[in-house]
Amino acid sequence: MDFNTDLNLVVQDIGIAKGLPNEHYIDNQIYEEEKKALIFDKWAGLAVGSDVPKPGDALPLTFFGMPLLVLRDQKGSIRVFINTCRHRGMILVEKAKHIEGAIRCPYHSWCYSTNGDLVSTPHAGGPGQNTHKDINRDHLSLHEIRSYLWRDVVWINVNNNASDFRLSMKPVLDRWKDFDSPLYHGGSDSRFELLVKGNWKLAIENYCESYHLPWIHPDLNSYSRLQDHYNILEPNSFSGQGTLVYKQLSGKSNETFPDFKGFGKALGENAEYLSIYPNVLMGIHRDHAFTVIITPQGPEKTLESAHLYYSTPNTNQTLKRKNTAQWKKIFEEDIFVVEGMQIGRHAKFFDGGKFSPIMEGPTHCFHRWVAHNIIEHRQKHNGK
Repeated sequence: MDFNTDLNLVVQDIGIAKGLPNEHYIDNQIYEEEKKALIFDKWAGLAVGSDVPKPGDALPLTFFGMPLLVLRDQKGSIRVFINTCRHRGMILVEKAKHIEGAIRCPYHSWCYSTNGDLVSTPHAGGPGQNTHKDINRDHLSLHEIRSYLWRDVVWINVNNNASDFRLSMKPVLDRWKDFDSPLYHGGSDSRFELLVKGNWKLAIENYCESYHLPWIHPDLNSYSRLQDHYNILEPNSFSGQGTLVYKQLSGKSNETFPDFKGFGKALGENAEYLSIYPNVLMGIHRDHAFTVIITPQGPEKTLESAHLYYSTPNTNQTLKRKNTAQWKKIFEEDIFVVEGMQIGRHAKFFDGGKFSPIMEGPTHCFHRWVAHNIIEHRQKHNGK
């Protein structure tokens, strides 16, 4: 299979452009190339801060095969470390836990502070001798991954080569600057995960556009019709869609979630849904917000981790469960589409497809971003 896929047609204007070639959805070499160019070189979503709410809380994760540890240090800041002891490469934390004191390696009991500093090396200099001149603890701290917290998402830049987060993400920060308000995670009944047998990019592409609503989401389309939506495009940053007729969820006594202070009433019946490149989906409404982190599990498998947020820490429990169920149903309705497109990418003569110039601008915007970054990556590393 040709490693250097032809992406020239993908970067063309939407009227003549093709979608990404099949190899970008099924090939292991391309998957590894995209990992470097689209994920590790960028600010990618890893987890949410609400996963580690208290100082000392730790969450081990695997990100593109790499063991990572999300940790809230004793000052309350979130840190991301390589979840590997600097001694013999042993995994430090195997499951989510609260760390009292130090992070202790289960192999030889080397210990690290929640800042990642190596603080103890038992018997490293022989029985009863916990130091040795050749073991400089100052040089053996845990490897830290550059991270930033925005809208409760823990964003990471693995290769440490992206611009400052606020500079890199300026377009989306500017677009949603009026929506800055405290977010309160709804708790255990305000999250869900979906494992999808499809390439991660298909989940992004599908979320970008509203074109599929009448056929895939008939209940949603009954009150938020295709003609009630508008496209959102910001090249090299994000794309998505908005609606002009958001309908608030209500309970048996017509109770609703309280609006976000500052912008809830102003937002009114409008709502926006953005695919923030490379791998985070967000939605904002007057009374709640959600985030979905798209984590690739290989070329043909993807984990979607969804989290719902509200304007107050104590929100109607029954209504929250109803809202979670509603959004889970909507995302589940998309699974057969993503999986069906994945199967279709094994068709030898599928040429990337044709975009609707009116309806699929946001999806084309994402394809173009992928292609531009892959071309740039190849030129840089192939010397072309």
